[in-house]
Amino acid sequence: MAPPEVSLPPATRSMTLLAAAVLVHDLAAERVVLLQRGPKAKFAPGHWDLPVGKSDPGEPVTVTAVRELREETNLVVDPADLRLAHVVHGAHGVESSNGFVTVIFTTHRWSGTLRNLEPEKHSRAEWVAVAAIPEPLVFGEERVIHRCLAGVPDITLPGWA
Repeated sequence: MAPPEVSLPPATRSMTLLAAAVLVHDLAAERVVLLQRGPKAKFAPGHWDLPVGKSDPGEPVTVTAVRELREETNLVVDPADLRLAHVVHGAHGVESSNGFVTVIFTTHRWSGTLRNLEPEKHSRAEWVAVAAIPEPLVFGEERVIHRCLAGVPDITLPGWA
């Protein structure tokens, strides 16, 4: 039997934004897919970032990851090929005053040709050599992409005391 639903007053509700990102890693060429955020981006304009996006209500985070990757880059990934790489739990965000959780997956398998399918959001979509990851980089100080490439799932907690 399911517990009864509890209705909380709006002031006590806490909404944390859930997002997913995919680090597409071409092992043979030792390169990854990055997007450069456009000049009008709400967060970190001009910074390089992973393909990332918000989860739709009721959508599993793996489905979000696959959907956002396809919508932004034209690359298609099977959810079974995603591996948990990192979690970023921010105390505050541009569109999420109550914080956000971004689940980052890696994959070494994909199909499609890389294209920037959201030019209104991103200036460029590029294959970038792992040895030459450009800056500025979203969560660059935390070395999130490098930590993902290390292959050991980890967590970053920006903004928490």
